[in-house]
Amino acid sequence: MDDLNVVNSLNHAGGWLARNQALLLSYAVNILAALVILIIGMMVARIVSNGISKLLISRSVDKTVADFLSALVRYGIIAFTLIAALGRVGVQTASVIAVLGAAGLAVGLALQGALSNLAAGVLLVTFRPFRTGEFVDLGGVMGTVISVQIFSTTLKTADAKIVVVPNGKIIAGNIVNYSREPVRRNEFIIGVAYEADVDEVIALLRGVVEADKRVLQDMGIQIGLNELAASSLNFVVRCWSKSGDLQDVYWDLLKNFKRALDAKDIGIPYPQMDVHLHHSKGESKTQNPDENPGQSETGLEKPL
Repeated sequence: MDDLNVVNSLNHAGGWLARNQALLLSYAVNILAALVILIIGMMVARIVSNGISKLLISRSVDKTVADFLSALVRYGIIAFTLIAALGRVGVQTASVIAVLGAAGLAVGLALQGALSNLAAGVLLVTFRPFRTGEFVDLGGVMGTVISVQIFSTTLKTADAKIVVVPNGKIIAGNIVNYSREPVRRNEFIIGVAYEADVDEVIALLRGVVEADKRVLQDMGIQIGLNELAASSLNFVVRCWSKSGDLQDVYWDLLKNFKRALDAKDIGIPYPQMDVHLHHSKGESKTQNPDENPGQSETGLEKPL
């Protein structure tokens, strides 16, 4: 009996396949076509985005802008490819777009932070406060810019750490670009003892700065007494050099300042406090009550 039911089920299935052969063939063709559309669309998206990136870079467009625009083009082509594939299998694309619009509104309300990062990424690419390869400080995070993506910016710190900073936080905070200008200024505060001669110290510091060939002499050197501090005379020294030499110039000049001051026996004081004790007028020197008044300080008895 069971064998008979199985045979009947197979006959019904075969009859249904025979009656709907054209429909199944149409669905199979549509699904296969949708898969082909997806594969071709992904390939086209990658080829077009890479081509746009290379074209923009060849036209001397900043790499940051080129990467950002190529990513937008790639995602846009993928989105159209998905809509075309859905339309090929019979899904009404108008309904899909309407659903996507409603879903986009709901997702937008739920993902306000992500959308703010996207808007911030557009602003960063538009105004370009920094470019790939520049050393920046983004809200306390310092490093070299590796890439600016749609939602975030990637930095590489001086100790080789990779830091991903959301674009929204970058726009909301301060952006300090250390690489944009070709020259930068160093500033030193040098403290010497109060006994030092002011003019001699200024001449000594100026000689050290002028002896360094990396200092841009034509941009001026500023040296002067800046503060009468609690324990020292503080002199300020300002000089300019190329941005790439800034750190080395700072270290070398600081070392040479110390050597020059030591050679002239000009002290560099450290914080100290002098305490003076004063006796009041009514206070007299009292004798220790434990001492025997009949004995001298040597321990011998005084003569009566």
